[in-house]
Amino acid sequence: MTEERITTVENPDGRTHTTHTTVIDDGSRRSGGGGTWLLVIVLVLAIAVGIYFFAGIGTAEANKDNAVAAAADQVGNAAQSVGDAAAQVGDAAQDAANGAE
Repeated sequence: MTEERITTVENPDGRTHTTHTTVIDDGSRRSGGGGTWLLVIVLVLAIAVGIYFFAGIGTAEANKDNAVAAAADQVGNAAQSVGDAAAQVGDAAQDAANGAE
């Protein structure tokens, strides 16, 4: 945008002096406008979605680790039960052997 300013000054003795000033605006001073706000909102939403998904991944890892620990505990309990049953069979076999004598 180009703007022309004309200034006329009158001296005390009656003479006038005129000044012409031309201002050329190249548009380098732009306002933020709606586009900038839209970009900021989209960026904030993208960050929020990223945080949500990364938090979900951490929770999934913890759930997986808890499931593995629970399964290992169940395997340990099953092994203990098999060991107890084997001991009972051994005791019964010992009792039977002692009774046959």
